[in-house]
Amino acid sequence: MAESIRTAVLYGGPSGEREVSLLSAAAVLDALRSSDMEVVGIDIEPARLQQQLQDERVSFAFNVCHGAIGEDGLLQAVLETLAIPYTGSGVLSSALAMDKWRSKQIWKAAGLPVTEGILMRRHDQRPDLAANSTWPIYIKPNHGGSSLGVSRVNGPEELEKAITDAFALEDEILCEAAVIGHEATVGIVDGKALPPIVIETPHAFYDYDAKYLAEDTRYLLPSGLGAGKDAELQALALRAFAELGGRDWGRVDFMISASGKIHLLEINSVPGMTSHSLVPMAAKAVGMDFPELCKTILRTAQRRVNHG
Repeated sequence: MAESIRTAVLYGGPSGEREVSLLSAAAVLDALRSSDMEVVGIDIEPARLQQQLQDERVSFAFNVCHGAIGEDGLLQAVLETLAIPYTGSGVLSSALAMDKWRSKQIWKAAGLPVTEGILMRRHDQRPDLAANSTWPIYIKPNHGGSSLGVSRVNGPEELEKAITDAFALEDEILCEAAVIGHEATVGIVDGKALPPIVIETPHAFYDYDAKYLAEDTRYLLPSGLGAGKDAELQALALRAFAELGGRDWGRVDFMISASGKIHLLEINSVPGMTSHSLVPMAAKAVGMDFPELCKTILRTAQRRVNHG
């Protein structure tokens, strides 16, 4: 069926993750074109997106537009309105996944382990973090991805700049306790959890540079955590994904403390598909090359649309 429809790879947009989206789109377009699909790329312009989709006669959308608009439910709502089916999570699930604080409230209510923190709004009275924090802590925008605006704060003297940097991007920010240990991630494709990957970086944390530019970030696959912990991470990833209503594909990020306790960080509903990206890396470990991964994501979405 995939060869008989006109698929648009949607990418770009105005978010801070635009450059990552351009790289993802180039890779996905190459992969789908190598499979002789009828495919076109659209660098989305929110004010004229409806016209762009109509001009290209799009019948199905493969979304790799990261960050605001593409990943927060807005693009999904436009596609729903135009009755154009698409890959990935729906409107509500995308919005929740993009909202770190509210996704954690859902997980906590379901009894899932999360990192501890508080939500701060721009115009609210600020809590006395300097007096009540155990260092280090993380200050981060509540929405967005790619670690944009995230700071590791090692003491009260670093706090004000971190808060200012995060509020420069949006009106809600998080203050979260640091979990000292391993960062891990689990990709999900077609209802199955891929092998966990443990991430090691010489940076203070896994920031934008470590994710997309640095050559000294280490990705441990196998994770080195042992079969039992891998299975625990995979099961928790699938449950966290389901609690937010995720579908087709995504990625769940974790911190694992030195004692082995797992903490949910966030879900990425439109993960990166670049040369440094984690879902393609994990898929390759189970014998799924990049073109097959792209086709599987597309087929999964098409099957859902056709059969419910």
